[in-house]
Amino acid sequence: MSRYYDFFCPVKLMAGEQALEQLPDALRGLGAGRPLLLTDKGVSGSGLATLLADVMAEGALPVAAIWDEIPADSSTAVVERIARHYRELGCDSLLALGGGSVIDTAKAVNILATLGGERLLDYAGADCLTRPLNPLAVVPTTAGTGSEVTLVAVIKDEGSGRKVPFTSPFLLPRLAVLDPRFTLGLPLPITAATAMDAMTHAIEAFIGNGKNPVSDALALMAVEKIATALPRVLAHPTDKGLRLQLAEGSTLAGMAFSNSMVGLVHALGHSLGARCHLPHGLCMNLFLPTVLDYNRPGIDPELARLLLPLVGPERFAATPAEGRPQATIEALQALRDTLWQTVKLPRTLREAGLTDKALLPGIRDLAINDGALLYNRKDADRDQLLVLLERAWE
Repeated sequence: MSRYYDFFCPVKLMAGEQALEQLPDALRGLGAGRPLLLTDKGVSGSGLATLLADVMAEGALPVAAIWDEIPADSSTAVVERIARHYRELGCDSLLALGGGSVIDTAKAVNILATLGGERLLDYAGADCLTRPLNPLAVVPTTAGTGSEVTLVAVIKDEGSGRKVPFTSPFLLPRLAVLDPRFTLGLPLPITAATAMDAMTHAIEAFIGNGKNPVSDALALMAVEKIATALPRVLAHPTDKGLRLQLAEGSTLAGMAFSNSMVGLVHALGHSLGARCHLPHGLCMNLFLPTVLDYNRPGIDPELARLLLPLVGPERFAATPAEGRPQATIEALQALRDTLWQTVKLPRTLREAGLTDKALLPGIRDLAINDGALLYNRKDADRDQLLVLLERAWE
């Protein structure tokens, strides 16, 4: 781990049961006068887009239009179409209401809307943006991706089909609203999968090569909030306090991993998701304990420290110091068992519906080239990656 680190997250968070009502004034304070609201058909059909538009109108900052045709796997063509619409309407700011795909799309639209041009790929890569972008406010409807506080957008290239990353501090939204009204209706299987995505963000931020004291503090609090709220929200899905805890945990984890990066769980999960079209949070849940065990004993001090936010002070104190790393992995396995029993969130590749082990070498070949491997504490070669995939099979 480096003796030098930096930490950057200039996003204003507005959190709580009346957080949304603060948004018009905050967005106006950034110079916005004509925002375009971006969302998807599912969120729009739930009435949440209308709720947001009504609050904006009551706050004397009405949205210019609602664009609700963002697909689950957004693309360069979608981004370019919305950017043209933004210009035609004379907009000067963006509102993103949705999950990771909507938020990433809004970030990418903001590039073209601010910097001009017709072709998004002209701005692909790291640090290719030259100046601040127009105001972007984000209202997440899932508690998992942390995209509201990250400086990355990933968009599918319509031509090649590959996922293209865009990375710049200027991609960070200016405002993020964490209001439990927007996650209350999230189905429990998706609630569980997205929460485990956030849990993985926090844990990998805490155990990886890029860890630092600031990201550590955020990651530990994220683990505590998620571990405390997730089992309870399954029994009380309309509890606003628990929904807010999950949203806060996701955002804290996003702030942590955006600065300290993720590792081998993500390398395998990205590759499984790309090859088998499985949801990202589900993939994180599959690989988390297996990868933690693989990284031992080098991460044992961190695993021991994670036990406290995972299980609370009484169980932590009752566990002998030398047993705490293993107890952490067992606590995560127990949480996954609970999620399998209650909402059928898969714990193994077989439970996820995979039937052909011949897929595994192809997933391994994608994972070996994933940049997240650089931040994993322990190296993994092609043979080791295949062994890990086989361990996650059943």
